[in-house]
Amino acid sequence: MQIIGMAEREMEYRVELFNRLTKTCFDKCIEKRYKESELYMGENSCIDCCVSKYWQVSCIICVKLLELDIYVRHNYINRFNNMK
Repeated sequence: MQIIGMAEREMEYRVELFNRLTKTCFDKCIEKRYKESELYMGENSCIDCCVSKYWQVSCIICVKLLELDIYVRHNYINRFNNMK
């Protein structure tokens, strides 16, 4: 059951990440008044850069959170061992 719950949380996280990425890059890169059915070259370039940077930052945040988790767990284990 715990594995299913973890998988559900992971899926929710990924959907939320995708939705935030889509909204952020759309708001930043797409003109509010649609003139054409296709994106302009500038809009395409902007979206490519926006998505790339968004993923890079997301990866950096994940790494930092993992480092923090390792640090916290390490300190918790050390405190527990010192109590013995």
